[in-house]
Amino acid sequence: MWIEKLADGVLQVDTPIGPRFIQPNFLQRAMLLWTFRNFVSLPQQVLSSREQRLVDRLCREQRFVPMADAAGQDKPRIGRIESRSPLQVQRTSRKPVALAEPGVPERSNEAASA
Repeated sequence: MWIEKLADGVLQVDTPIGPRFIQPNFLQRAMLLWTFRNFVSLPQQVLSSREQRLVDRLCREQRFVPMADAAGQDKPRIGRIESRSPLQVQRTSRKPVALAEPGVPERSNEAASA
């Protein structure tokens, strides 16, 4: 089974629109086989930064393929990346809202009308 995965394996990536299958090149398949040697499925968060970059690059290149080949046979699956989210947007930290102290009147920013 290892030889089939190395020769023609695909990586399953779960996306918000459903599972997608990516065809990595030979060296990428070898690296992914090592990553998934003891697991069938892994969340993206547990991958090393190098492995995460590889998965991101494969998704960006959009090398998606159907799971079955022309003969109708399913391609060997190297592994599955669970719940891959779109590119992460960094949140900016917000300052806490200062509440007016009791006894201190609040200022109004409105202009006085004549």
